[in-house]
Amino acid sequence: MDHATRLKRLRFRAWHRGTKEADLMIGGFCNTNCDSWTEEQIVWFEALMEEQDVDIMAWAIGTQPIPPRWDTPLMQAMRSIDYVPIAK
Repeated sequence: MDHATRLKRLRFRAWHRGTKEADLMIGGFCNTNCDSWTEEQIVWFEALMEEQDVDIMAWAIGTQPIPPRWDTPLMQAMRSIDYVPIAK
C-alpha cells in the first residue's frame, strides 16, 4: 500500500481505540508525529497498535515499566504527553 494510505490507516487506528482517553493520547501522538516518521518508525507504531490500550497508556504515563521491545525514542516521545489535544 502507498505511504499516504498507510498513514491514513494508521491515524484511523490510533483514533479509534475504544476509549476517549486512549483516542486522545494515541491518536494525538500519531497526528502530531507520523508525517515525519521513517519506515522503521511506522512499522514500530503499527506493531504498537496491536497492544492493549491500557498497556500503551501505562507505559506512556509511566505507571508501568516499558518492555524493552517498546522502549524506543518514539515511546520516550509519547511519554512527553505534550501532544494531547485539550479543548478549552
